[in-house]
Amino acid sequence: MLDLAYKAPEPKVIAGAKEDWELVIGMEVHAQVASNAKLFSGASTTFGAEPNSYVAFVDAAMPGMLPVINEFCVEQAVRTGLALKAQINLFSAFDRKNYFYPDLPQGYQISQLYHPIVGEGEILVDMAPGIGRRVRIERIHLEQDAGKSIHDMDPNMSFVDLNRTGVALMEIVSRPDIRGPEEAAAYVVKLRQILRYLGTCDGNMQNGNLRADVNVSVCRPGAYEKFIETGDFGYLGTRCEIKNMNSMRFIQQAIEYEARRQIAIIEDGGTVVQETRLYDPDKGETRSMRSKEEAHDYRYFPDPDLLPLELEQAWVDDIAASLPELPDEKKARFVLNYGMTEYDAGVLTAEAENAAFFEEVATGRDGKQAANWVINELFGRLNKQGLTVAESPVSAAQLGGVLDLMAKGDISGKIAKDLFEILWSEGGDPAEIVEARGMKQVTDTGAIEAAVDEIIAANPAQVEKAKANPKLAGWFVGQVLKATGGKANPALVNELVAKKLGN
Repeated sequence: MLDLAYKAPEPKVIAGAKEDWELVIGMEVHAQVASNAKLFSGASTTFGAEPNSYVAFVDAAMPGMLPVINEFCVEQAVRTGLALKAQINLFSAFDRKNYFYPDLPQGYQISQLYHPIVGEGEILVDMAPGIGRRVRIERIHLEQDAGKSIHDMDPNMSFVDLNRTGVALMEIVSRPDIRGPEEAAAYVVKLRQILRYLGTCDGNMQNGNLRADVNVSVCRPGAYEKFIETGDFGYLGTRCEIKNMNSMRFIQQAIEYEARRQIAIIEDGGTVVQETRLYDPDKGETRSMRSKEEAHDYRYFPDPDLLPLELEQAWVDDIAASLPELPDEKKARFVLNYGMTEYDAGVLTAEAENAAFFEEVATGRDGKQAANWVINELFGRLNKQGLTVAESPVSAAQLGGVLDLMAKGDISGKIAKDLFEILWSEGGDPAEIVEARGMKQVTDTGAIEAAVDEIIAANPAQVEKAKANPKLAGWFVGQVLKATGGKANPALVNELVAKKLGN
């Protein structure tokens, strides 16, 4: 049973702190919308192209060029909001956020401050089997990405690549409900999983398609509860924002360091300054980037080139009807229908492709057995070789064929593992391989009984020990299986050995 109501953890003790402190964390996740074209132009969003090869006139801010909204990007934002149980605002509008960077040719970013497309929602974060934390979503708004400044190609100058300029982003803003580094990483993991299930963002953090700004503050035990009661942010302490985090491990490390830094300042009698910081993974520390800007610093005003978005409820309802089965729903169904543990269901549903592979293997077969083989044999080998399910040398149909042969008694579990190795390296049809290579399990009672008699006759001393201690009968079972090349039916061997030894 999932704990749907948020419960604050025990006060977290920070190494080196004189007193107990609690962490309060809010996150702004920038997710690149999965779309072939940019938010306001038809330029491609393909990653890894030659610098400045996908730049439309409007992206480069050429005079007289006007933005035209990409309807598919709007649909993707609505789809994301629906999956997060959020309010879809039928009226939303774009604003200009004014600041200058070399990689932002317009001198402003088109975003949504006053009227975002998605309102309040929530994510249930998996902390342990049966335990979830509810993190509230404040809003999701659409905005355009900036380009990329390149500083390491020449010692005397910087270059600008505008391929990312104008790419659609969803900024997903949480409430300050996250209470520790592990929970922060788990939140991003869960959000990424949902986005990938939906197909609204590929979640590739290495390419910068999913990155997080982490707001960290510290407060005395009990202050967070006061904030929940009153809504007064003053209880939470001064926050600092750590920009552009693209690794779960780095997110945790940065939060740990930043918490210790803020606590040390306060306990030494100083004052934490609200600012934007960067995390240096090589040094394991955050450093000041700039003072934290507020909304008024950006001189937001409605974009005069874009009309407000007015959505029809019927259109939103059609999108809602097309949503796929989401991770939490799929996991609950796996537990119910296949009788597996919540942990195993979590492993199998971590990626939509993994879940689909498992279901193809499990259909019409024993669900628990299918789960064991997919998780232990297949996933174990894939992880070892750094492959995805899509790259698996063994297909779902082939693995299902292995399970069918076991169910019919044609092969034992040991032979099945040998067969899996052959399929992995050579491919082929499982049934044909078993037939052609003489791998079928021996179920002839007479043949097995003859092997049992031979082993017993050759080992009288061991027989006496086994009669005195029935647990030693397993030695005879092993010897018979060895003598038959592992082909004898293990259950039948156990039965015959017990009978012959009088156990």
